[in-house]
Amino acid sequence: MIRGPWRALALVGLGTGLVVMALWLSGGLTGLERWAALQQRAAQDLMAGALRALRAGDPGATASLVWVCFGYGVFHAVGPGHGKLVIGSYGFGTQVPLARLAGLSLASSLAQAGVAVALVWGGITILDLGREALTDLSEAHMARISTVLVALVGAWLALRGWRMLRHEAAREPARGHDHDHGHGHDHHHDHGPACGCGHAHGPTPRQLAETRSLRDGLLVVASIAARPCTGALFLLILTWRMGIFGTGILGTFAMGLGTATVTLAVAGLAVWARRGSFALLPQTGPWAQTARWLPGAMQLGAGALIAAVSVAVLL
Repeated sequence: MIRGPWRALALVGLGTGLVVMALWLSGGLTGLERWAALQQRAAQDLMAGALRALRAGDPGATASLVWVCFGYGVFHAVGPGHGKLVIGSYGFGTQVPLARLAGLSLASSLAQAGVAVALVWGGITILDLGREALTDLSEAHMARISTVLVALVGAWLALRGWRMLRHEAAREPARGHDHDHGHGHDHHHDHGPACGCGHAHGPTPRQLAETRSLRDGLLVVASIAARPCTGALFLLILTWRMGIFGTGILGTFAMGLGTATVTLAVAGLAVWARRGSFALLPQTGPWAQTARWLPGAMQLGAGALIAAVSVAVLL
């Protein structure tokens, strides 16, 4: 139960999240996205300058390139993208702890950088693809795979939320018919997941939660990482041709860290808004019981949003 000033702070988080969501759905963030696109182009020009300095042997060029790539990653993440949608909706709709969600945000961004490196290295050395072919592969095919995976994340969350709601609905009649028999029952054959009899009768709730978290995490990371950043592809292709592919890899992972700063902020806002949703409920009275329905409803809504946006992109 959230009380006192913490409850007020949680409600501020919910309000902030609702405002951001309303702006996004209504197109109110178009100006911010346009500004981010302009900054990306400016960062690309700076990147080209840093690469020319590298070719000329400037000793500070590598550090300059890394910082420019980091900034490019930040601006890239501020613009339109699926990573923020997945991390934000997953964080709001599930009970994932903030630390774990932050880890997923970082892992997704770094995995996306790793996919870009693997795509360029494999495309050039194994498939002998050029820049246009690699870009087409990323934009046409891998982007679609990523969108399908994002849709699967949404569908899975929505299905799980629906099951949670059905479970609560099934428990409702049982609550209404609870009564005291007036006499005790002693069942000697009940076994929990760990009953001390020397063998396990099933996975513990903690094991089930860890398994679900691992499965969820892998799907979330894969859905984001499957589509590499176009800017990273250009950087890697250019540095390959210049014979400094290692520097390109360094810059690509710097982009990933820049992207992670934005998705980490989205993760924090999502968890903050989720806590605000529970703080909004009355703490006493009949409406206080609605708290048990909220996790399922939030997960269903978050999953439905992800799936709907993904399907719209695919169509």
